[in-house]
Amino acid sequence: MKYFKLALPHLLSILGGALLVIMFFSPLFFENKVLDQFDTVQGVSAGNEIKDFRTDTGEEALWTNSMFSGMPAYLINISYSGELVKYIHQIISLGMPSSAQVIFLSFLCFYILLISFGVRPLFAFGGAIAYSFNTFSLVSVEAGHIWKVRAIAYMPLVVAGVHLVFSKPKKWLGLGVLSVAVALQIYSNHLQMTYYLLLMLVIYGITKTIEAAREKTWPAYSKSVAILLIAAFLGVGANSARLWTTLEYSKYSTRGKSELANDSAGQASTSGLDRDYVFNWSYGVMESFTLLMPNFSGGASSMTLDDDSNLGKALQSRGASPAQMKDQLKSVPTYWGNQPITAGPSYAGAVMLFLVVLSFFFVDRTIRVWLISASLLGLMLSWGKNFESFNYFMYDYFPAYSKFRSVSFAMMILLLSVPLLGTLSLEKYVTSEDPKKLKKLLISAGVVAGICLLFAIFANAFSYRGLIDDRLTQLPDWYVSAIRLDRKSMLMGDAFRGVIFISLAVGIIYAFQRGKINSLIAGLLFIGLSMADFIPVGKRFFHEEKYIKGVGLASISPSESDKQIKTLAKDDHYRVLNLQNPFSEAYTSAFHSSLGGYHGAKMQRYQELVESHLSPTLSEMVTMLRNGSVDFGDAQVVNMLNAEYIKYGPGRDNVLVNQSSFGNAWLVNTIVKVNSADEEISALGEVDLKRTAVLNEQKFKGTLDQYQGTGSITLANYAPNEMTYVVNTEGLSFAVFSEIYYLEGWTAKIDGEEADIKQVNYVLRGLEVPNGAQEIVFTFNPASYRVGNILSLLFSLLMLGTFGFGVVQELRKP
Repeated sequence: MKYFKLALPHLLSILGGALLVIMFFSPLFFENKVLDQFDTVQGVSAGNEIKDFRTDTGEEALWTNSMFSGMPAYLINISYSGELVKYIHQIISLGMPSSAQVIFLSFLCFYILLISFGVRPLFAFGGAIAYSFNTFSLVSVEAGHIWKVRAIAYMPLVVAGVHLVFSKPKKWLGLGVLSVAVALQIYSNHLQMTYYLLLMLVIYGITKTIEAAREKTWPAYSKSVAILLIAAFLGVGANSARLWTTLEYSKYSTRGKSELANDSAGQASTSGLDRDYVFNWSYGVMESFTLLMPNFSGGASSMTLDDDSNLGKALQSRGASPAQMKDQLKSVPTYWGNQPITAGPSYAGAVMLFLVVLSFFFVDRTIRVWLISASLLGLMLSWGKNFESFNYFMYDYFPAYSKFRSVSFAMMILLLSVPLLGTLSLEKYVTSEDPKKLKKLLISAGVVAGICLLFAIFANAFSYRGLIDDRLTQLPDWYVSAIRLDRKSMLMGDAFRGVIFISLAVGIIYAFQRGKINSLIAGLLFIGLSMADFIPVGKRFFHEEKYIKGVGLASISPSESDKQIKTLAKDDHYRVLNLQNPFSEAYTSAFHSSLGGYHGAKMQRYQELVESHLSPTLSEMVTMLRNGSVDFGDAQVVNMLNAEYIKYGPGRDNVLVNQSSFGNAWLVNTIVKVNSADEEISALGEVDLKRTAVLNEQKFKGTLDQYQGTGSITLANYAPNEMTYVVNTEGLSFAVFSEIYYLEGWTAKIDGEEADIKQVNYVLRGLEVPNGAQEIVFTFNPASYRVGNILSLLFSLLMLGTFGFGVVQELRKP
């Protein structure tokens, strides 16, 4: 009974958070609808072969041919049998649909974080709303970035564990919580968000180190650091298989270092992503005021406006019908920030930012310095190319920073720090005995509300022109002028809105301070204010029309052209080339093995092949089709990738059988030897690839120049992890396979004897085939997955034991 009374406020808060999430996502729960999310549809399409193989065999497809002619399935959709942490995730997410569960987990973990800092439950409830319903997370859910938001959801739990470890009476509980939190964070499988979390924790560690030096508490500090290392070791170990396979693959992905001396643009190749690609999505410096006023920069790239908007009035004055007005006002380019496109701003909350200013008077210096420093770092990182001197330095010299794109994601550091510091500030204020605290309250409110008022008063100082306006050149001047007036109105509206919410917050705090309302009423009013601040703003960008009817993702269904290819296909393993944006869509991958795909970490060599050969060839093929030609004999790189079918639309007649495709495997009689990756990729456009293979002699020694090129080799059995070929040759031969070469995990056996797989034609596999050989078997069974699962299981058991020990130690205390 004692423990129940202690737990009751928290259980009620968690229940309240769950109900709030259910109401926000009510169509998912009550209307049998799902969210129509582009990235989710692409992800499901990409993983369809893997899912089908799991359903049919009960095994995992560690390799898939569904995208980019073949790649490891680690970052697409595979299950690790040794990961027990997935069951923890399933339990605490309450079985909610994935889109809703990540927001609930954000609420739950941030609530736990605030409780670990000593914030009362009702204030923690309000603070958890500010974190979980921030617009960054909501628009990410709308886009289908579920793994990213899952990582965001577990960030507060990791911070809570670290804080508990440094809290003297809570070290053992901190060890258990942190080990589970680290495991859940890594399980979320979004290394970019984990990277930003680490940056935030590094700053925390620096402040704690300075504090230990100042207060001479080295023994306690050293013990806490030791516990941190143990917890990290257990959490990381529980994800051994996931991390091992990911790190192994990263060397060969676009995140790794290219073997080319120069890229396709003639620039020196470096490790990591291209700089322009990394910084393409960078927050504007002034755009950062969306943290205080969500519509400061016009909201999302397109917003729905009312009939009484400036554009609505302009349309009405020019005789537009109600139907025309509805159509014109449905998707208006209101955004005028620095990014090429955006789904919505990063709103931190006017009340929370006012409370952050208040923290300068009431929050412990070490905590305040940590969170303010982390916020500033996140802000500067999110500015990207708009703050070149700092961010280009980070790109060039900071470890692993060049591995991640969309630096605007770094804003999440601030969106975690602000509600933590703001809610902690509120707690410290109401418990403070400072006789001058009312004056400090009014000063803090005046600073933030004054900023809002200044923007409202001087709204005419802005041009309201943005990058997106380059696309409006075809619109009449009156139309564009009306849009810019609406942009101004949106800014002013949210500026006054911020003043109102700050005033309401001051009123609640003042009434509580004067004894006009009790703690319960003050807490409930704070929750209501937080709901009124964040949920309507979230609804602006989380559109109701995104919900569609159906139990599954109804938008994934084969087109008539897909059905036609299935009808024409002579075997189970063929490839399809979609001429319509093949390298930015995975829809084709849902039904066929594809030369294209949609993924942020494709294989480096394949991307280089796309840039050097495939993209130019595709343009030539489109031109040929328009001229009535269907002879693709010169498209050798396409043909060596076994593109048996060319698709150029959804119709049944939009399919061509590529008679020039080389098939699954073929025999060559000549080996062209080169000495570098640059020579290797260039040679693909200079030789007859049907009779010749290109091989880098610096990597593969002992290959002859000439082979017997007669005979046959055919694919007898296909599965993602194993392929069997029947061979009929005379004399020593060399076979080329239209399968992507990957060093880690693939083995080949010729009549039961292991053979060396060689990398030929820049991306393909080649084998020297002895005279009289009858069968070749390729098998993918990487140790990183096999052994990694055993390690994951062992560490998971240790982690759960440690968590249980920490909880027992806490419950034994008076």
